[in-house]
Order: sequence, then structure tokens, then C-alpha cells
Amino acid sequence: MTKLPHLTHVRHPLVQHKLTLMRDKTTPTAVFRQLLREISQLLAYEVTRELPMTTKTIETPMETMDAPVLKGRKLALISILRAGNGLLDGMLELIPSARVGFVGLYRDEKTLQPVQYYFKVPEAMDERLVIAVDPMLATGNSSIAAIDLLKKSGAKDIRFLCLLASPEGIAAMKVAHPDVPIVTASVDSHLNDNGYIVPGLGDAGDRMFGTK
Repeated sequence: MTKLPHLTHVRHPLVQHKLTLMRDKTTPTAVFRQLLREISQLLAYEVTRELPMTTKTIETPMETMDAPVLKGRKLALISILRAGNGLLDGMLELIPSARVGFVGLYRDEKTLQPVQYYFKVPEAMDERLVIAVDPMLATGNSSIAAIDLLKKSGAKDIRFLCLLASPEGIAAMKVAHPDVPIVTASVDSHLNDNGYIVPGLGDAGDRMFGTK
């Protein structure tokens, strides 16, 4: 694992193996979706590694003890639609008590700029750890716009989780939101002229849902 102040690159063998299978263009939609769910849980361990803890008194079958539990309000998982739902589903299996929100953005294919069409998040965002999820950090435009909206809703402690990131997207996020750490499974080579990550894995939403 490579960890910088603004970036954590998860190099765990299971993460990298599953990512290779997802990159393969012959991997069927159902398998791609299952792999995304599995890899999201592995990445969730890293993005939640430093959650605040406290203790509560419980009775084990043997004795009374002060046992560790999560502290404060339940965290909020925010899916950047539509592809973010693939990561969200796996993370919710691991953290079923998390609150959930959605940011609907699509990329204008001519300008590569994000267009908002939906926004719904839990209350008390200022009191929660907020994890925004989107498989791809490409140009960074949509991710930056999503974080802008989350901050306007009151969120103060935000982390961004993605499957793939481009150097250009990482740099853009660092400039726009230097206080938002990024956790990713891969930092790929570059963006092509259409703003897609290379070598990448194609359009994550299309591969998840079998659309073109």
C-alpha cells in the first residue's frame, strides 16, 4: 500500500487480482458486477481504517468487559450515480448501519463538464464521516462537483473512494479539495482525448449494467 497525505493506493494482492479480471473486456456483466462488489469491501477496510472508536460495557459468556465500538453518528456513504452504486452495494454489506445518499451527475460528452440531476443526502452531515464513492476518478470534474455539493450540505469530514484514478484527476482533486483523501485500487497511466482512463476498464456503468 502506498500512502500519501492525499492519496492511498491499495496494492493488496486480492484487490489487484480482482481488478485485473475487471479490466478484461471479455469479463461478463454479471461477473464484473460481482467483482466490483467484492473489491469494494476490500477497499472499504482501508477507507474506514481510522474511524473513531469508544467503548461500551458488555457481558460475554465469561465476564463483563469494556469492548470497542464505533463512536459518534453513523457514517454516510454517498454514491455518485450511476456507477457509484456498484461500490455502494458492497460497502453496505460490510457497514449495513451506514446512512446513504446519492449525487446524480452525468458528464457532458462535448465539454466533459458535470451536469447535476439529483441530490439527496442524510441529515446532520456535519457530524458524520462522509465517504463518496465512484469507480472512476478521470478528469475529476464530476468528483469535484460532487464534493462541492457535499460540503454545501454541511459535510466536513469527507473521503473519496474509487476503483481507478488518473494522474490528472488526482491532481485536480488535490487542488480543488486538498482536505479530501483519496483511496484507490490503481493509479493508471493517463486520460485519452475523450477523457477516459487508460488503460482503464471502459465505462464502469455500462459494464455494470450491460448498456452501451
